[in-house]
Formats: sequence, structure tokens, C-alpha cells
Amino acid sequence: MSIRLIVGLGNPGTEYEKTRHNAGFWLVDQLAHGQLKRESRLHGLAMKLRLAGHEVWLLEPLTFMNRSGQSVGALANFYKITPAEILVVHDELDLAPGTAKIKQGGSSGGHNGLKDITAALGTQDYWRLRLGIGHPRELNLQQPVADFVLHRPRKDEQSLIEQSIEKSLTVIPLLCEGLFEKAMMELHTK
Repeated sequence: MSIRLIVGLGNPGTEYEKTRHNAGFWLVDQLAHGQLKRESRLHGLAMKLRLAGHEVWLLEPLTFMNRSGQSVGALANFYKITPAEILVVHDELDLAPGTAKIKQGGSSGGHNGLKDITAALGTQDYWRLRLGIGHPRELNLQQPVADFVLHRPRKDEQSLIEQSIEKSLTVIPLLCEGLFEKAMMELHTK
């Protein structure tokens, strides 16, 4: 089993482009090198490419975060991709900026994009690449979470998030080869 679909979560539109909630889009954008194409039947931007010798789909849902499952479900169903072959890249409040973690399954942790994907796939057993954005409480901010994720990171946080994306990109080929343990060891080790 290997990753055949990499989904970056975010919200469409220039007003959200640089917000913390779009961290998943940021990683997929780097993999896509500007080659994503609008696919109306998939409700998103998509493309197929070769990574580590394997064909892999990239997807950025254009349905807004809370309806991400509509897009993920459409692509997975059409191309017969199982949940265990899907990697969802998303922002993670419970990890500090600069931290990235891979896991399979588990709860949505209150993330509405993950909740909708779980509902669309009928299972939580897909892979997640969690990009830390920090929590307003941990960063000594009095901002509500919904407001926090829809704002730009501070310059120092942005730099740390970009570093975690760069490190994550180095293990994506391992995930596409099915080397999940090796990818986790490399990503989770400082």
C-alpha cells in the first residue's frame, strides 16, 4: 500500500491564500509547481504526476474547508483510491509552528475539513500530514480559534511553517513508495 492521492486542505480565494488554514495548500502548491488544473467534476484543482516512480494525484478542494470531503470523495471514488492510499495535508493547532507529524487515522481533533473527509470516505483510516500552526492560547493570543486560523501567521511563525513544509516534502516520496515507518522516523526526528 502506498499513497496515491495527496490532498492539501485550505480555502479558495485570494483573501484566504496566506492564512494559517491554508497550510495544506502551501505544501501541495510546491509539489504541483503551478500545474494544477480546475476539474469541475472533482470540485477542485487537480493533477497527476509521478513521484518516486509512482503515479500520484494532487488535489486542492475548491469547496471551502467545511466541504472538503465532497472533492476528496469524488476523486477517490472515480479513480478507485482507498482511504489507506490517501494523504491529507492540513494545518494543526495542537502542534507548534515548525513541527510536522504523520499519522494514520484518529479523530478530527475538531478540524472541520477532516470531519467532512471522514464523512465522505466513511472512515477515519486515511493518512494525515499535520503541519503545526500553533494554538492562540499557546502563543499568548486572545484570539478565538476560528479567527486565528483565518489570519496570516506572524513572520517568525511563517518561517517555521515553511521549514516544516520543506522537511515534509523530503519524505513525500517515501510515502509514495509505501515506506510509512521510514517517512515518520525521518520527519519526526529533529
